[in-house]
Amino acid sequence: MELKELESAIEGILFAAGDPVPTERICLALEQDRETVDSVCQRLADAYSYERRGIRLVRLEHSWQMCSAPEYASGIRRALESRKPPKLSQPALEALAIVAYFQPVTRAYIEQVRGVDSSYTVGLLLDRGLICEAGRLNVPGRPVQFRTTSAFLRCFGLASLDDLPELPAATQEGVQMTMELESAIGRLQQQEQQEPEGQEESPPEQQEEPPAQGPEAEAEWDGEGAAP
Repeated sequence: MELKELESAIEGILFAAGDPVPTERICLALEQDRETVDSVCQRLADAYSYERRGIRLVRLEHSWQMCSAPEYASGIRRALESRKPPKLSQPALEALAIVAYFQPVTRAYIEQVRGVDSSYTVGLLLDRGLICEAGRLNVPGRPVQFRTTSAFLRCFGLASLDDLPELPAATQEGVQMTMELESAIGRLQQQEQQEPEGQEESPPEQQEEPPAQGPEAEAEWDGEGAAP
């Protein structure tokens, strides 16, 4: 298959799919090796960007997706009469950051780090498709673990999780926050893994439980940003 024909075939596949298409699936469909497919996709992506076309080709980890150019978003939105999705609140961004940097994590991780009940926030992120379930932790209770999705990468303009910026540590306050975050995660991991398999766990010490908090409480904690 000639280069121009291969480019056209890949364009057709990605346009028809609409969603991210794994590179391996393109390879199987066109009987090409991975290096060739990635090279052609990158060539198309560079051409779209250089020519300031209305479409873009973006890489999302091990997949490729065709989408509209972000600079024309307002015109596209007006033409399609689509409403701009509400922005994420500060609590939602905090929970999403915890999942992104420490995934896969349970809801208990998120609540331990944030210090408030996060059931509503986690549900919101699931509804938005920014996180998804990633199996269950092999400890008593079998809590669900969460990870980010390709939609998260696309929304934040990331090719992979390796492109995430480093956790803030430029100031004394940033260093303290990072240390507290890592310490909290470490304590939770020890608590969830300390029970030997097949051995009955002794009942934990009774601790005072904080009052349940729902979306109204999160909005109050956030100041003025109610969860969308």
